[in-house]
Amino acid sequence: MFDTWDADAPGVLRLPSGRLVRGRGLKRPLPDGPLPDFAVYLLGRTSPPVQWDSRWVRWPDFALPRDRDDTLDALGEVWRRAATERVEVACGGGRGRTGTALACIAVLDGVPAQDAVAYVRQHYHHHAVETPWQRRYVGRFTAAPTS
Repeated sequence: MFDTWDADAPGVLRLPSGRLVRGRGLKRPLPDGPLPDFAVYLLGRTSPPVQWDSRWVRWPDFALPRDRDDTLDALGEVWRRAATERVEVACGGGRGRTGTALACIAVLDGVPAQDAVAYVRQHYHHHAVETPWQRRYVGRFTAAPTS
């Protein structure tokens, strides 16, 4: 049996494949319950240390990630590991960058890019993906890095 999230826990997004990924805001306390096995933190500065496996993606607030290939690699790792582990994606508030990343992960899971923002807003948070450029980023997101 795999040890993933409770699908009904706060912030948990169920992808069409059944994978579960928790989104959250780092400005809020860590939710009760099990800890993540792996996390990707989307911040403009180095993420704080945690007791689980994690990686940091340089992604300033209200902006886009600084390195597209690193972001694709990190989100791909989230998608792969979510099949068997408790994985979370988080930024400061848990909506803009986190929602954008979750929408991109939904694309990796098979949701058409043009539908991914609506999917995340329906299944994660209705204010996810806050800026027009974040919406465009998701709409143009593909699983293959571009040059």
